[in-house]
Amino acid sequence: MATTIPRQASDLARAQARAAYLFVLPTSVLYFTFVLAPVVLTFILSFAYYDPMLGSRWVGFDNFTRFFTNPRSLQIFWNTLRFAFFAVTFNVSIGLILAVALNRAMPAWLLYFFRLAFFLPVIIAAAFVSIVWSYFYADDLGVINYFLRLAGLPAVRWLTDSRNAMMSIIIMDVWKNTGFFMIIFIAALQGVPKNIIEAALMDGTPSWRIFFRITVPYISPVIFFAIVYASIGALQVFESIMILTQGGPGDSTRSLSILIVEEGFGSYHIGYAAAISVVMTVIILIITAIQQLLSRKWVRQ
Repeated sequence: MATTIPRQASDLARAQARAAYLFVLPTSVLYFTFVLAPVVLTFILSFAYYDPMLGSRWVGFDNFTRFFTNPRSLQIFWNTLRFAFFAVTFNVSIGLILAVALNRAMPAWLLYFFRLAFFLPVIIAAAFVSIVWSYFYADDLGVINYFLRLAGLPAVRWLTDSRNAMMSIIIMDVWKNTGFFMIIFIAALQGVPKNIIEAALMDGTPSWRIFFRITVPYISPVIFFAIVYASIGALQVFESIMILTQGGPGDSTRSLSILIVEEGFGSYHIGYAAAISVVMTVIILIITAIQQLLSRKWVRQ
């Protein structure tokens, strides 16, 4: 009976493998140093009380218990979910409406003008946009209230009234980010087979039925991507709220990201801040998992 001799890698194959590992090594070191190690350290710190001067001690689930039993942290948790829901809904839906409106025959210069006009806010830094909008929303000298007074309407306390502050931040967020989703949806709409749409039009199918029965199923993977992407970004909102309201009035607009910074770098409750970070990460994973499960029913494969 013949014995099988195991094949040995040639010198060329071994040299190619060593070269591949050397190319991957810098990226791997950076990933483990700046991504994986901080994640592991944050998870460990979430179960400890850590003081930069007094050291640390193990407290188990006390930090998580404190978060879920504190009315203030629960309100901030609700603020974050509320902002994410409305920001994602309006960003994705308005972006889709704009994409449908611009995905039609029109002069090229006009088409590029509209696309640039709606996309331009996306490439502007969020901090700069927030500063500009703070002048729009100002109570006494704000641009919006100025025109409201000219129209004989009462001024609105956009950022200093707890009933309006969150809505004002959402409006600014939609103005800044909806152009990004518009560009994505325009690219997706151009991939919808035109012969199917033309056949439906010849059969007398109404435009709204074509949109919901043909267009939306074809671009459903892109819609799902936009929802997931927008949800992850909205749940981590920080800059716009910090610049416009600093989380106020009271805690009406404070988000989990702001709470993490305040607890970790303001009060030096690093263990508690780490626990909030873990909670926020778990929330993002749960919402993403739910979206993944729901996408199996309505995303066209």
